[in-house]
Amino acid sequence: VNPAGEAVVSSEQKVYDVVLKQAALLKRQLRTLDRPQLDMPRSGLKEAYARCGEICQEYAKTFYLGTMLMTEERRRAIWAIYVWCRRTDELVDGPNANYITPTALDRWEKRLEDLFAGRPYDMLDAALSDTISRFPIDIQPFRDMIEGMRSDLRKARYKNFDELYMYCYYVAGTVGLMSVPVMGIAPESKATTESVYSAALALGIANQLTNILRDVGEDARRGRVYLPQDELAQAGLSDEDIFYGVVTNRWRNFMKQQIKRARMFFEEAERGVTELSQASRWPVWASLLLYRQILDEIEANDYNNFTRRAYVGKGKKLLALPVAYGKSLL
Repeated sequence: VNPAGEAVVSSEQKVYDVVLKQAALLKRQLRTLDRPQLDMPRSGLKEAYARCGEICQEYAKTFYLGTMLMTEERRRAIWAIYVWCRRTDELVDGPNANYITPTALDRWEKRLEDLFAGRPYDMLDAALSDTISRFPIDIQPFRDMIEGMRSDLRKARYKNFDELYMYCYYVAGTVGLMSVPVMGIAPESKATTESVYSAALALGIANQLTNILRDVGEDARRGRVYLPQDELAQAGLSDEDIFYGVVTNRWRNFMKQQIKRARMFFEEAERGVTELSQASRWPVWASLLLYRQILDEIEANDYNNFTRRAYVGKGKKLLALPVAYGKSLL
């Protein structure tokens, strides 16, 4: 309750309400077969999915490799979701980002609604439109991702982790909620559907927190600080310290706490990966292990994320793949 006597709902509770809705949809196995059928020949859909696969292979090589172990229907669906998310992200981070306005995002959301109604605008939309007719996928996470893009247009500071958590959900946690119905839950799993969705959400949050910690210097050069302002102040730091970009003991201690939080979300995500359908686990394990290693690289760089970009080398990536595959078989 705030000083005015109004009930205040935390970001985590707001997001968990979405999780419950998605889990209920999956448990009831509601499908979208009442949506209008696509007026598109099968050869056209095959070409559309193939193009999605090419884009996924080009921009997410490790993840693409993992999808090759999935059934054809699931593999194609994940490609279609990946491509829509990438196109959405590029609206504000791509080469034309400077020209994107809230009106453009409104048009993109209208296009999303048409896509869910079976009226795709282009080949890539058609692949996703077909996907949502085959799996119990809800529109809300897609809408929320667009809301995250709106946030990037109007906001460059987050006063506390509650605000940052909501942003991380919008731009990355949503991907987990979109993907669970396609990945599938293992028939032998005794976990609740809600817990599997919560773990998928945690992986998205962990990945985005890792992105933020890796890109501190790059974001600062764009005038953005994706770090909780109250925690910076408690550590004796300010935006000016970030723009100045010098690693100090205060910065090291602050980063240690931020990395610890990201690892906690990765640990929560691990508990859910084991509950997924076995054929879907490898790409998720690969993503989790590789992204978590970025945190190790930040530490190896002595927490200098101002001028050094932490990345996982090709050799470490290749070593992670068999480890991820082994975990997917357990």
